[in-house]
Amino acid sequence: MDKKLNYRLITGKDDANFCERISNLIEEGYNPHGSPSVTYNGKDVIVAQAMVLPEVLNIKNDD
Repeated sequence: MDKKLNYRLITGKDDANFCERISNLIEEGYNPHGSPSVTYNGKDVIVAQAMVLPEVLNIKNDD
């Protein structure tokens, strides 16, 4: 098994696939960090969300 990265920046079109990617990372133990960023490229809404492992921010994970 590969070591998890402490920090991930997830970007993509604001759709069900993006939400699923974020949900999967939460299930893996990541926490959203900060507010998502949102922009519009003339066709789609594009979002970015930083995700971190709890130990990076000394967050207690209540599994």
